[in-house]
Amino acid sequence: MNIIMDVFNFFINAGATVMLPVIITIIGLIFGLKLQKAFQSGLTLAIGFAGIKLILDYMTSNIGPAAKAMVERTGVQLDALDVGWGSIAAVTWASPIIAVLIFSILLINVAMLVLKVTNTMDVDIWNYHHMAIVGVMVYFVTKNIFLGVGASAAMAVITFKFSDWSQGMVEEFFGIPGVSLPTVSALSSLVIAWPMNWLLDKIPFIKNSTFSIKDAQKYLGFFGDQMIMGGIIGLAIGLLAGYDLTAILQLGVSMSAVLVLIPKMTALFMEGLMPISDAAQKWSQKRLKGRKVFIGLDAAVVVGNQDVITTALIIIPLTIAMALVLPGNRVLPFADLAVVPFRVAMVVALTRGNLLKNIIIGLVVTASLLWCGSATAPVLTSIAQSVGIELGTSTILISSFAATAMVQSYLVFLAFTAKPVIGIPLLMFGFGVYWFFIEKSVSRNQKTI
Repeated sequence: MNIIMDVFNFFINAGATVMLPVIITIIGLIFGLKLQKAFQSGLTLAIGFAGIKLILDYMTSNIGPAAKAMVERTGVQLDALDVGWGSIAAVTWASPIIAVLIFSILLINVAMLVLKVTNTMDVDIWNYHHMAIVGVMVYFVTKNIFLGVGASAAMAVITFKFSDWSQGMVEEFFGIPGVSLPTVSALSSLVIAWPMNWLLDKIPFIKNSTFSIKDAQKYLGFFGDQMIMGGIIGLAIGLLAGYDLTAILQLGVSMSAVLVLIPKMTALFMEGLMPISDAAQKWSQKRLKGRKVFIGLDAAVVVGNQDVITTALIIIPLTIAMALVLPGNRVLPFADLAVVPFRVAMVVALTRGNLLKNIIIGLVVTASLLWCGSATAPVLTSIAQSVGIELGTSTILISSFAATAMVQSYLVFLAFTAKPVIGIPLLMFGFGVYWFFIEKSVSRNQKTI
């Protein structure tokens, strides 16, 4: 036992760039990959993590002092920088308990399939990080591995059920049969969107609205480009910080570079996990012959929809404006503005493209992201530092529109950290009630929630 603990502690102390190849190699071998392929996947992930560490340090070193100066000059307390879901994914995969969490999520998916509690076979291993980060954060706060695993398990059950319930919308609105979307970052909006949609349907003007801007992308598309978006935000922050013209332009270029480079580093993560995902799909299909199941894919397959893009391009500038005036918000929206289409995709499907509804619900969703992201920014910052991310010399916190900024993730985090004896039963009861009403609604109309 001492030898095992010594080996374990060696890899923990060596950091994520050493630990990741080992963990991913073991996972790959279990799913039937050859040693060379499994190790290459792990090494690719480690390289991606190292790249994101460098970019995060560069970003916080540049924007941290500017954000601090902006706060001092304007009084707007936005001291939690949105560093993007890719950065949070890197933090998640660098956690020492990630292997346990990933296998727990996979086993729950298989068990729910076998017991016919879900019809979703989630082969998108990459996006397991959305469920795993909640367990990572719970473990970091409580130091209890069972609570950490329990939190990720709760996220898995909730995710697979929401994926089942929304499958009809994916098939009807987006025209993709036999596919569900167990991507937490997309499904999370439905927690708010379903009751809001029901409420808005009671208002005839909104329910029957024909408000549509099909050609909006033609005018807004330029500003929706990541490079341009980063530059504009950097220039605005530099201006509000009172920088001189040279420093303002330098900050604009720096922020453009960040929004271009982060997706490229994140792509290395996805590249590394693709062989694992393919092996997991073959492993699952071999053991579930004869069952009608929905293949769980990344929500990226629907975010290119015209209605989704139109809604997102309207929501993005409104989110920036809202962040400045929203009481209690500390998050400065930045990197995750580029993935707002993921946050509104299922809202658009639910409303069947009613743009007025999309905007109203979308703004409530982004407000919840700002509030929950503000509440959990200190924990997320501490976790990032614990896995070796230095975050420059500034005192700025980090946040994201992912992790526990998403409402159901935040509720699970709260249930497992703030008096779990009370919180966990309350969470189970609340989800049970939600389950009852949603299942009842789906049984009446299989094509919508």
